[in-house]
Amino acid sequence: MDKKGIYIHIPFCRQKCPYCNFYSKNAGEDEYDKYTDKICSQITDFAKEKRIVADTLYFGGGTPTVTGADRIIKIISAAKKSFGLNSSDTEITVEVNPEKSDIDFGLLRSAGCNRISIGLQSANDDELKFLGRLHNTLDAKKCILSAKNSGFENISLDLMIALPGQTYEKLRRSVDFCANQGAKHISAYILKIEEGTIFYKNRNNLSMTDDDRTADMYEYLCSVMKEYGYDHYEISNFCKPGYEGRHNLKYWHDEEYIGFGPSSHSFFCGRRFYRPANFKRFYEGEVISDGAGGDTEEFIMLGLRLAEGITNERFRTKFGTDIPDIYKKRAEIFQAAGLTKTFDNGFALTEKGFMVSNSIIAEILR
Repeated sequence: MDKKGIYIHIPFCRQKCPYCNFYSKNAGEDEYDKYTDKICSQITDFAKEKRIVADTLYFGGGTPTVTGADRIIKIISAAKKSFGLNSSDTEITVEVNPEKSDIDFGLLRSAGCNRISIGLQSANDDELKFLGRLHNTLDAKKCILSAKNSGFENISLDLMIALPGQTYEKLRRSVDFCANQGAKHISAYILKIEEGTIFYKNRNNLSMTDDDRTADMYEYLCSVMKEYGYDHYEISNFCKPGYEGRHNLKYWHDEEYIGFGPSSHSFFCGRRFYRPANFKRFYEGEVISDGAGGDTEEFIMLGLRLAEGITNERFRTKFGTDIPDIYKKRAEIFQAAGLTKTFDNGFALTEKGFMVSNSIIAEILR
């Protein structure tokens, strides 16, 4: 039986960041209790209908830890009972924002959580202020130390690049901070102005980094990561060897996962579906079909986000045949420009190709 991934969306935050378009709101203790109970009951009901085994559990948000460790542990317990999350190879990740130092990492660790993803975003206090974050660099350092002292080794830190006015020195300072804190995994995202955000409303007043400068910053980031021994295994993700984010690899490998919570998405039994970004409809249990999933084009589109690219072995496991020659031939067109690389059993994008991945993938799949 293929093991699935389980995603839990905790849509609560102390304050909405101006760049964030994820579904979240501020709430109180009563809402936290009601929400936790509903998530647990949906997990139990789903398990009664569908017998599955999972090996990853990911809490995203929002800020999951604003609800307190006890409620997260209650959901972990329900997931363990329903989906067999009891083996030693299970990955359980909880996203954390470092604005408060009272997160009980010890309780999370004792409940089986073994990976923490901390929303650092920058190690420069002026950039954190611009991003509307509630923490400073010292808060982040204390948060990381607290997690380590509670037994967490697998710690991931988030960064944002191409901020207005960001210099190479500031970006270097952020990467240095992550490496010096012993982060096993770093996710680095280019700042984008998304509709529905505060930044979008004020977009005319923001001096955003242009495309050429952004590409240069990305290239510089990749070089510094390499200096520190991080593998660039996915467009936006770097890790020390063996510390890839296993839950997110399920998405990029086009494997199946089930999401719980408003705005969460699922891919199960060849179908995609999601729960609407609306609390009332979530509590009513509404699920919306999003059509079939897992076809050849989707597999290639997702797989080309990874440095490993598309291989005959993985393609054969999914579809029973080798990669059709037409896709490899189209990938070869970009090889002379250093955007792709082809090998005997497949093809992949290069780091340079990652920066224009959407265009290359569209040409390969046309």
